[in-house]
Amino acid sequence: MREDVDTGEQTDVAIDGDIVAQEEECTIAVMPLSLANKIAAGEVVQRPASAVKELIENAIDAGADDISIVLQDAGSTLIQITDNGSGMSAENAARAVKRHATSKISCVEDLETIATLGFRGEALASIASVSHFELKTGRSEVAPAIRLKYEGGEEKGSEPSPPMKGTMVSVRNLYFNVPARRNFLKRPQTELKHILDAVQVLALSNPGVAFQLDSDGNELLSLPAERRGDDLENMAARAEVLLPVGNSSAFIRVEESTSYLRVRGILGIPDAARRTRGLQFLFVNGRWVKHRYIEHAVHAAYEYLLPEGSFPFFALFLDIDPRHVDVNVHPTKSEVKFDDERGVYGMVRAVVGRALGTSLNTPDFSTSRPLGGLSLDLSAFSGSEDTAANGPRRSSPAPERSRTGPETLPWGERPSKGGLAASSFSGLSANLGEASRTLYEGVDQQATAVPAGSLGSGDLDRKGGLGEEGLLWQLHDTYILTQILSGLVIIDQQMAHERILFEQAEACLKDGFGLSQQLLFPRTIEFSASEYSLLQDLMPDLARLGFDIEPFGGNSVIVRGVPADITTGDEQSVLDEIVDQYRMFEKVEKLSGRENLARSVARRGAVRAGIKLSPREMRALIDQLFQCEMPYVSPEGRPTMIRLSGNELRERFERK
Repeated sequence: MREDVDTGEQTDVAIDGDIVAQEEECTIAVMPLSLANKIAAGEVVQRPASAVKELIENAIDAGADDISIVLQDAGSTLIQITDNGSGMSAENAARAVKRHATSKISCVEDLETIATLGFRGEALASIASVSHFELKTGRSEVAPAIRLKYEGGEEKGSEPSPPMKGTMVSVRNLYFNVPARRNFLKRPQTELKHILDAVQVLALSNPGVAFQLDSDGNELLSLPAERRGDDLENMAARAEVLLPVGNSSAFIRVEESTSYLRVRGILGIPDAARRTRGLQFLFVNGRWVKHRYIEHAVHAAYEYLLPEGSFPFFALFLDIDPRHVDVNVHPTKSEVKFDDERGVYGMVRAVVGRALGTSLNTPDFSTSRPLGGLSLDLSAFSGSEDTAANGPRRSSPAPERSRTGPETLPWGERPSKGGLAASSFSGLSANLGEASRTLYEGVDQQATAVPAGSLGSGDLDRKGGLGEEGLLWQLHDTYILTQILSGLVIIDQQMAHERILFEQAEACLKDGFGLSQQLLFPRTIEFSASEYSLLQDLMPDLARLGFDIEPFGGNSVIVRGVPADITTGDEQSVLDEIVDQYRMFEKVEKLSGRENLARSVARRGAVRAGIKLSPREMRALIDQLFQCEMPYVSPEGRPTMIRLSGNELRERFERK
């Protein structure tokens, strides 16, 4: 007989009539506070840029209008942030470094009325737990300030300090006691770029605050407080100085409000759109957030104004009652949730659409309804007397785009995506048979195909290269179709050209030789601080590709030479897009170094879908594609071509 009696911490077991008490081993324990702080630091302080962001937000919440940042070794050795905010008393300063100590909220209801950037009370405790931390703060310039020191989260001293109004926080040797996290930090240039991005966002959203940033003795940012006019004028002036977005006079103002939501901000003109989302900023109640759904509303308003794959600059502020938005979603407070996301989406799209329509004199189709009762008039194909007398009317051929050469597809060229070509049936008054024949007008019957050996001996027609007639067709200005002995090959022109340019760039980076043309008049180009930091890191490899670039003071460079294929006058757009693509690949696909640069150059320079190619250009592209080591996939692994065999075609048409 066995009987167990649950007594909580011990178990009584009956063995042969004797009851033996067994102590149950305790396996659950409360973590030490120092360990809990280190774990929290892994979420809140993911890298030096996270610490910089949290400390600047604290300074802004304290009312500072002048913030200075000093860095050493991209923040891994020193982060020092000084502000002229309200400061703290000695008692409050000691409490501020404790976990969950905050002046922003005191009860659950306060979460529904948060109007500050910080509120959890985790940042200072987390930063102090993984660094040598020093806090100096005071409330006036006559009374002594307080100086506190911490090491790994443990207080090491407290003493009076000379009077000051404001706060200075010094973070030394970040992650000194978490070597695994320190080892996972990226190169100093990469970490510095992340810090500059964080400062850039906070500076843009607070134009009334002056910012200075020094890194290893070099001044990277010096932004005076903007007080030129209203909030939007100040924001536009700050964006002009801080970002490579052109003159502030070209920005489009947005400002509308309802009882639920206020939308205000600035928009870039469509002509200034870029290939990545690097210059898109969305703020909710002053806090920068990522919200793809609301960002899509802005893109939808630009829908017919931008070529495919382009993204406009915008800095939009959504001011909403805190009760209608949840900011306590992500450890870094970079995500929010609205209680009526569809309503916010609709208003943002409508407001941006109206602003664009008013500024650019374009009609607003956002509220239009589809046409009803549409009837097709087929009388044009009835074979009328007028047709018999005058013959069919045919549309004029579209003018051919300019080309730099008959056998090249220059990666530096930046063609814009044209509209839809006029239909071959436009204005016809002929019968259906004549209309059908016009579909094939313009095909170069003398076009030769790619040389033998490109697709393999089994696919070649020895009499006519690729196919008996060697024809090439371009479908929807995107795909190149050509006949082979065993069937049909369809080539994606953009993916194929990316493969070609990628391998060419890799060869230049490896061999250190790229053809360059010297500019008659060297050009000075200004970049944002974070872009300039990245460009400095890329300069040696850009030189291998044929760029002749030198620093020119501040965040500007002087361009003396460019690769031979770049059109003169297009230097800035080429460098802008290479930097944008590099940052995107680094963030999304975790690429770095020369592979990233080669991918960025290929993406920037490839001929886009929607660009019409001549038969000679199509042949040149196919020739170059099959000289590549990996002609069948693009650099990102997408197929460059699809082959349909004759057997597959027969099966599709149910032929036996």
